[in-house]
Amino acid sequence: MPHYHNIDLHKIARTAIEQYGFDFNPAMPVIDEINALDSSRPLGAAQNRVKDLRGFLWSSIDNTESLDLDQLEYCERGTGGEIIVKVAIADVDLFVPRKSQTDIYAARNGTSVYTGVEVFPLFPNRLSTELTSLLPDVDHDALIIEFSIFPDGEITPGTIFRALIRNKAKLAYEEIGDWIEGKTGVPASVERLSGLREQLELQDEAAERLSKFRIKQGALEFDTVEAKPVIREEKVIALIIQEKNRARSIIENLMIAANVTMSQFLRSAGIPMIQRVVRVPRYWPGIMKVAADYHETLPLQPDALALAQFLHKRKIADPQRFPDLSLTIVKLLGPGEYVMLESQGSSIGHFGLAVMDYIHGTAPNRRYVDVITQRLLKAVLDKQPCPYSQDELINCAALYTDRDKAAKKVERFMRKAAAAVLLSGQIGESFDAIVTGASDKGTYARIITPPAEGRVMRGENGLVVGQKVRVRLAGVNPSKGWIDFERAEKT
Repeated sequence: MPHYHNIDLHKIARTAIEQYGFDFNPAMPVIDEINALDSSRPLGAAQNRVKDLRGFLWSSIDNTESLDLDQLEYCERGTGGEIIVKVAIADVDLFVPRKSQTDIYAARNGTSVYTGVEVFPLFPNRLSTELTSLLPDVDHDALIIEFSIFPDGEITPGTIFRALIRNKAKLAYEEIGDWIEGKTGVPASVERLSGLREQLELQDEAAERLSKFRIKQGALEFDTVEAKPVIREEKVIALIIQEKNRARSIIENLMIAANVTMSQFLRSAGIPMIQRVVRVPRYWPGIMKVAADYHETLPLQPDALALAQFLHKRKIADPQRFPDLSLTIVKLLGPGEYVMLESQGSSIGHFGLAVMDYIHGTAPNRRYVDVITQRLLKAVLDKQPCPYSQDELINCAALYTDRDKAAKKVERFMRKAAAAVLLSGQIGESFDAIVTGASDKGTYARIITPPAEGRVMRGENGLVVGQKVRVRLAGVNPSKGWIDFERAEKT
């Protein structure tokens, strides 16, 4: 049996990147263009319309290792019980003019790809992790998205404007989440800055208002088992599941509200845009069947609120198997996609988020669609014509739907490859598992520890989705992302 402890996961990642049509090797004209950029680049004619908000207590919450920071947050209480939220978005377009060499390079890939062993950034590192990243203790140009959240969770979109800002604290999800949830004391990163504790507590309150409101509207809550490899000295030593926590909820909810605000701003301006949509599911009968397997009845017509209530009930009843139910429902819902919306068109909406007007605009360092959104917003602010034709937006929507799907496939494949490496020394050992798929295409099971999914190659007859089973690891092939199990004998 071959051993894979010393396999080159970087090589596997680069091969996968190429197989899915990405090219993250910038040509010399791109490199030269980026090297010539001035970090203190002026705003030119727009300079007199920029507010100076550097005195605000801006902060970022992201993964510990993240350097491509796209947004900062700041909240304050209003006079009518509302919480006024400002989200600062990095002005990437300032350094990447449309049709520049760097813009053409990024437009082909469309997105950053995170493989667990290596990040393939949308923009080369000097841009995405330096010039356009909202790192602490540096002045940055940004677009400010402002909205108000009332006690019942209703949102009132505010204004969008340019500002000069300064990140006062780069914070991490796990550290902030553990503190907010009462698992630890106030982190030193929060204590050292006067007022930051109260600021984060206000952000948490705003996110909780939004979350409760969205759930009432039928927003769907999912848990997924997406294990991230822990690598030391180029070796996979563990797989960890990225747990949801209150810090992640802050960012998720505030970004959803910011994206809704941007979409409504562009709609009011009467220009076309690219919206992010999840259509009303065509496979609703399949979702109804899944619910029926749990002795629950869903309406005959797609109903997000009814589905949300079913999911919430199952999460409480069986949290261990809920990630697998989540994945089943996600597949039946169908993928998200980008769609061009005409200036006076009707929105398709986002079934999973239970919102009608939704756009991607909060991550311009990581997604090219967000750069397009930024240019549309700036055209409105500058009273300029729309910089893209409707045909261009249609073509971009199709291309970046494809690139988004391809990136997810690469990331999913690399999780399997890393899991195969980690398990390669445990061939023949047995594990507790849950059956995650059983069809003509094959039977699949997810072992609990470490969290990894593979195909049951022998003894699969009679297994049903959700069943707990004992499996034996029969073989792995990291280069192909294969993990093979066989059903262990009953004891």
